[in-house]
Amino acid sequence: MDTLTSVNHNVADQKEWMPINGTDYIELYVSNSKQAAHYYKTAFGFQSLAYAGLETGIRDRESYVVVQDKIRLILTSPLNSGSEIGKHIDDHGDGVKVIALWVDDATTAYEQAISRGARHFMYPTEESDDFGKVMRSGIYTYGEVVHIFVERKEYHGIFLPGFRKWETVYNPTDTGLKYVDHMVGNVAMGRMNEWVDFYEKVMGFKQILSFDDKDISTEYTALMSKVMSNGNGRIKFPINEPAAGLKKSQVEEYLDFYEGEGVQHIAVATNNIIETVTELKSRGVEFLKVPKSYYENLLSRVGDIDEDVHTLSELGILVDRDDEGYLLQIFTKTVNPRPTMFFEIIQRKGANSFGKGNFKALFEAIEREQALRGTL
Repeated sequence: MDTLTSVNHNVADQKEWMPINGTDYIELYVSNSKQAAHYYKTAFGFQSLAYAGLETGIRDRESYVVVQDKIRLILTSPLNSGSEIGKHIDDHGDGVKVIALWVDDATTAYEQAISRGARHFMYPTEESDDFGKVMRSGIYTYGEVVHIFVERKEYHGIFLPGFRKWETVYNPTDTGLKYVDHMVGNVAMGRMNEWVDFYEKVMGFKQILSFDDKDISTEYTALMSKVMSNGNGRIKFPINEPAAGLKKSQVEEYLDFYEGEGVQHIAVATNNIIETVTELKSRGVEFLKVPKSYYENLLSRVGDIDEDVHTLSELGILVDRDDEGYLLQIFTKTVNPRPTMFFEIIQRKGANSFGKGNFKALFEAIEREQALRGTL
C-alpha cells in the first residue's frame, strides 16, 4: 500500500451540510460513576460540574459530570440490573459510549445524517427546565459508539436539563488540560475504509492523513490508520484497523478485550506539556516508557525545539515535526482493568500531524506492556 501523507490539511473551505462547533461532551459508561469521578478529579485535575440521579428524579442511572477547561466528561453507571448500560459494561468494560458534538441545529444534523445512511439512535428531542431548552439527537457509528448532536443556544443552565449543579468541598487544582484534540477509534480488520466512507458520506468529513502498515509497524506488529476531520478542523477522528503481523497488535488486543469496536484513546491538549505531565505523574498517572536511546540525536531528527531534551527524557515525552511545526506527546497506560482505553497528552507547536516519527518507539513501548500482560 502506498502511503498518503497529506490528503487535505485545510478542509475549512469544504462545503458542509453538518457544521460542528466542537466536542460538547464525552460520556463513559463505567461500573462505579462516583469512584470514577473521584479518580478523574484526583488524577487528572477535573472539577465537579453537574449530577443526575435519584436526587434529580432519574431512576435508572447515576451520572457525574466533571470539567476541565473545554473538556466535559460524563461518568454514568446503572442503578439496577438488566439495564442497557449494565449490559454495555458487561460486554465492554468501562469505556466511551457517547461522543457528543456541539451543533447549531440538532434536528437538521440528524436528518442530514439519516438521509445519507446513518443508523438511528435518538430522534430529535427537546429537553427543558427553568434554564431553557436543549435539542438533542443521535446516530450510531462504529461498534456501539454513538454521536449525540447537541443544540444548546437557548440553554443557560449548568450543563443539561435533568442535571443539577454538583458542588464538592474536594476540588483539586487542574493539570492544564484544555480541550479534546482528537479521538481514536479501533475497528476490525478490513473495516477502516467502511468507516472512513461513513464519516465522509454521512457527516461531510474529509480524510486528512493516512498511514499504512509500513508507517505503523514494528518487528512484530502493524496497523493502519486514516484520519478524518470536519470542515473547521475542530473534530478529528483517526480510525485504526489491525494489519497482518507476526504477533497480536495493540488493535487486536483492544478488540479482543473490549469485545468489539470502540474508542481506543482520547487525546487532550495542553499549552505546557512538561508542567502537565509532571503534575499528572505526581498524582499517580502512569505513562508508557520509551528507551533513553530515543533521545539520542533527537535534535538531529526534529530540529531545534524550545524544550530541554534532558527534561523530556526524564518525563518520557516524545517529539515529532511536520511542515508546519512540531508537537510533543505522551501516552498513559490503559486506565481500566481491561487493556483498552487510554489517554494521550499532546502539545502542538504548529504541527497538524499525529507523530508519525514516534510510531515505532510508541508501539514498541505498547508491545512491552502487552508482553507483561501475556497478550503479545
